[in-house]
Amino acid sequence: MADRSRRSPHKSPARRVPAPPAADPTPSQRAAAIRESVRTGELQDLGPLFIALSDPVPGIRETAAVALGVLKDPRACTTLATALHDPDAAVRAAVVEALGAIGRPPSRTVLEGALDDPEAGVRAKAALALVGFGDARSIPALDRRTGDPAPAVRRAVALALGRIAPEEAFPSLQRMLSDPVDRVRREAVLGIGRSSNPDHLATLRPFLRDTARRVRVAAAVVAGRHRDRESLPLLLERLSTPETWEKPAVLVAIGRIGDRSATSALVSWAEHPSHWIRVCAVHALGEMGGPESRSVALRHLSDPYWSVRGAAAVALGSVGTAEDLAPLLECLRDEHPWARRGATYALGRLGLAEAAPRLREGLRDPAAEVRLAAVWALGNLRDDGARDDIIRLLYQTRPREAGEPAPEVGEGERLGSDAQSRLFDAAVQALGRLSHGLPDPLIYRSLLDARDGLTEEELDRLARLPLPELRPDRPAPTLRALFETALPTSVEDEDAS
Repeated sequence: MADRSRRSPHKSPARRVPAPPAADPTPSQRAAAIRESVRTGELQDLGPLFIALSDPVPGIRETAAVALGVLKDPRACTTLATALHDPDAAVRAAVVEALGAIGRPPSRTVLEGALDDPEAGVRAKAALALVGFGDARSIPALDRRTGDPAPAVRRAVALALGRIAPEEAFPSLQRMLSDPVDRVRREAVLGIGRSSNPDHLATLRPFLRDTARRVRVAAAVVAGRHRDRESLPLLLERLSTPETWEKPAVLVAIGRIGDRSATSALVSWAEHPSHWIRVCAVHALGEMGGPESRSVALRHLSDPYWSVRGAAAVALGSVGTAEDLAPLLECLRDEHPWARRGATYALGRLGLAEAAPRLREGLRDPAAEVRLAAVWALGNLRDDGARDDIIRLLYQTRPREAGEPAPEVGEGERLGSDAQSRLFDAAVQALGRLSHGLPDPLIYRSLLDARDGLTEEELDRLARLPLPELRPDRPAPTLRALFETALPTSVEDEDAS
């Protein structure tokens, strides 16, 4: 009988355990995949996003709608319009934003229909989305919602009416001035303030006495924007109240109106304990002009707060004289870039050519705001000695190609501003001024090289220029027009080759 206890010398084959089926991606993983697919801002096949708009998970549908808005692809408009019937309000809100971002004219009527959505958040987003179309034909649809039960919707409607067509929408906005919610009244005031009809200002003056601070501030902003002298007594009245929150807007408005009978009040407020109020009072005095304004600006060049020193330096650019060269040069040594920036603009505005050697040092300042001011000031002074340095900046600040890494931020780059993106355009303008309209082979070649490195789309964008070039009565030129102005009319072929 065989010994059953003896093991067989042959091992039985190991059982192969089947691999578990791959788990389906979770909703969060699918949403992340959608976001990643549109990270570059382009997507050839929109099919997966269209399918995701019908996903059973509302969050996936919402993410797909947001992604289509990021792409701004007009092929998505029809499918998005259908998604406005989604049962989930968050999805419908995302669809409305996407249609607004794409901005195709046929979507305007679709968005007007969304103003009747049962969810207030969707109605508010629809009103805001219509702003991008800028079509006065949307006024009747928006007018129907001026009495919407949701304050957020009424506020969005007031904002939209004021930005789309403030003059045509004046009757609607005027009704909204009596809204019980101050945020709605504020948007109505600002909306009417965008109108160019001077008769509408009389409607807004009483709101300098509104019960809500934000409404009074909005009325002050409008009064200053339109330099409404009839508002001056009410503005001065606001200065006499203990309320300080609205004082900056009131002071700036008085400065813009420019009636020198208010100078003594501004001089007094320039000594206020709050540095932000001092900033606004000094700024207003700079716009007001006069010897008292100059004295205040000179005194505040040594203010303990950098913001006040910067405002004082900028003000001297308007009210200063050649005698202010020394204090402004001293301000170029200030530890804070905002004061150096203000002094640089002032020296350029005052035409003080003696400052050019010091201003050239500003082209290498660690703060982009100071470099930008130096480019403008040296161009305004027609300083030939700055030519090579500005050409160097032109090449260093050329617009980056897609995917090219941004330059590292230096230690001194502490100001939150867009000055770095303005340096290229400012250098183009400054080089044109340095040439005095005469052929300069080096400037000519540099500008041609810079222009040839840009796409047609880049050339057709609006130029990004420094502070002194930004004026409400003068529209910004395109970058193409800036090059045409900067390039000399002719250069000898042998020099330009």
